Amino acid sequence: MKKILIADDKPNGRELVRTVLENSGYAVYEAGDGVEALRCAREVQPDLIILDLHMPGIDGFGVIEELRRDSHFAAIPIMALTASAMQGDRERAMAVGFTGYITKPIRLGALRGEVERLLR
Repeated sequence: MKKILIADDKPNGRELVRTVLENSGYAVYEAGDGVEALRCAREVQPDLIILDLHMPGIDGFGVIEELRRDSHFAAIPIMALTASAMQGDRERAMAVGFTGYITKPIRLGALRGEVERLLR
Protein backbone atom coordinates (compact mmCIF):
# COMPACT_ATOMS: atom_id res chain seq x y z
CA MET A 1 0.00 0.00 0.00
CA LYS A 2 1.41 3.40 -1.00
CA LYS A 3 1.98 5.88 1.83
CA ILE A 4 1.02 9.54 1.52
CA LEU A 5 1.84 12.34 3.96
CA ILE A 6 -0.50 15.35 3.97
CA ALA A 7 0.72 18.50 5.76
CA ASP A 8 -1.84 21.27 6.19
CA ASP A 9 -2.50 23.52 9.17
CA LYS A 10 -6.26 23.35 8.53
CA PRO A 11 -7.75 20.18 10.12
CA ASN A 12 -10.78 20.23 7.79
CA GLY A 13 -8.51 20.29 4.75
CA ARG A 14 -6.46 17.37 6.04
CA GLU A 15 -9.60 15.40 6.83
CA LEU A 16 -11.02 15.88 3.33
CA VAL A 17 -7.78 14.82 1.63
CA ARG A 18 -7.30 11.91 4.04
CA THR A 19 -10.82 10.59 3.42
CA VAL A 20 -10.50 10.79 -0.36
CA LEU A 21 -7.08 9.12 -0.38
CA GLU A 22 -7.96 6.39 2.14
CA ASN A 23 -11.07 5.59 0.09
CA SER A 24 -8.74 5.25 -2.91
CA GLY A 25 -6.64 2.66 -1.07
CA TYR A 26 -3.71 4.71 0.25
CA ALA A 27 -2.25 4.78 3.76
CA VAL A 28 -2.43 8.42 4.86
CA TYR A 29 -0.35 10.19 7.51
CA GLU A 30 -1.02 13.75 8.70
CA ALA A 31 0.99 16.72 9.92
CA GLY A 32 -0.42 20.04 11.14
CA ASP A 33 2.67 22.18 10.48
CA GLY A 34 6.05 22.18 8.77
CA VAL A 35 8.07 20.88 11.72
CA GLU A 36 5.69 17.96 12.17
CA ALA A 37 5.80 17.33 8.39
CA LEU A 38 9.59 17.03 8.44
CA ARG A 39 9.52 14.66 11.42
CA CYS A 40 6.76 12.52 9.95
CA ALA A 41 8.40 12.37 6.51
CA ARG A 42 11.61 11.06 8.03
CA GLU A 43 9.76 8.53 10.20
CA VAL A 44 7.24 7.24 7.65
CA GLN A 45 9.28 7.53 4.42
CA PRO A 46 6.13 8.25 2.34
CA ASP A 47 5.78 7.57 -1.38
CA LEU A 48 4.18 11.01 -1.87
CA ILE A 49 4.08 14.19 0.20
CA ILE A 50 1.34 16.82 -0.12
CA LEU A 51 2.34 20.18 1.41
CA ASP A 52 0.24 23.24 2.05
CA LEU A 53 2.39 26.16 0.93
CA HIS A 54 1.19 28.55 3.63
CA MET A 55 1.52 26.99 7.09
CA PRO A 56 2.66 28.83 10.21
CA GLY A 57 6.28 28.40 11.22
CA ILE A 58 8.01 26.48 8.46
CA ASP A 59 5.84 26.80 5.35
CA GLY A 60 5.69 24.38 2.43
CA PHE A 61 8.58 26.11 0.68
CA GLY A 62 10.78 25.68 3.77
CA VAL A 63 9.78 22.04 4.14
CA ILE A 64 10.58 21.15 0.53
CA GLU A 65 13.91 22.97 0.73
CA GLU A 66 14.86 20.90 3.78
CA LEU A 67 13.61 17.62 2.30
CA ARG A 68 15.32 18.08 -1.07
CA ARG A 69 18.68 18.44 0.75
CA ASP A 70 18.29 14.82 1.88
CA SER A 71 19.21 12.36 -0.90
CA HIS A 72 16.39 10.02 0.17
CA PHE A 73 13.79 12.67 -0.65
CA ALA A 74 15.42 13.88 -3.88
CA ALA A 75 13.18 11.71 -6.09
CA ILE A 76 10.03 11.47 -3.95
CA PRO A 77 7.13 13.36 -5.53
CA ILE A 78 5.98 16.36 -3.50
CA MET A 79 2.72 18.13 -4.36
CA ALA A 80 2.02 21.76 -3.46
CA LEU A 81 -1.42 22.51 -2.04
CA THR A 82 -2.48 26.15 -1.89
CA ALA A 83 -5.42 28.50 -1.60
CA SER A 84 -3.37 31.08 -3.52
CA ALA A 85 -3.92 30.79 -7.24
CA MET A 86 -2.03 33.91 -8.29
CA GLN A 87 -0.32 34.01 -11.65
CA GLY A 88 3.19 32.62 -11.31
CA ASP A 89 2.54 30.60 -8.13
CA ARG A 90 2.58 27.26 -9.96
CA GLU A 91 5.80 28.14 -11.77
CA ARG A 92 7.47 29.25 -8.52
CA ALA A 93 6.45 25.99 -6.80
CA MET A 94 7.78 23.85 -9.65
CA ALA A 95 11.02 25.86 -9.74
CA VAL A 96 11.81 25.01 -6.10
CA GLY A 97 11.22 21.28 -6.55
CA PHE A 98 7.51 20.54 -6.27
CA THR A 99 6.42 17.89 -8.77
CA GLY A 100 2.68 18.58 -8.57
CA TYR A 101 0.37 21.48 -7.75
CA ILE A 102 -3.28 21.69 -6.75
CA THR A 103 -5.36 24.63 -5.57
CA LYS A 104 -8.00 25.00 -2.88
CA PRO A 105 -10.90 24.59 -2.85
CA ILE A 106 -9.86 21.07 -3.79
CA ARG A 107 -11.60 19.46 -6.74
CA LEU A 108 -11.66 15.78 -5.77
CA GLY A 109 -11.22 14.46 -9.30
CA ALA A 110 -8.20 16.72 -9.82
CA LEU A 111 -6.70 15.54 -6.51
CA ARG A 112 -7.13 11.87 -7.38
CA GLY A 113 -5.73 12.42 -10.88
CA GLU A 114 -2.67 14.31 -9.67
CA VAL A 115 -1.94 11.70 -6.98
CA GLU A 116 -2.22 8.86 -9.51
CA ARG A 117 0.06 10.71 -11.95
CA LEU A 118 2.71 11.34 -9.31
CA LEU A 119 2.69 7.75 -8.02
CA ARG A 120 3.08 6.11 -11.45
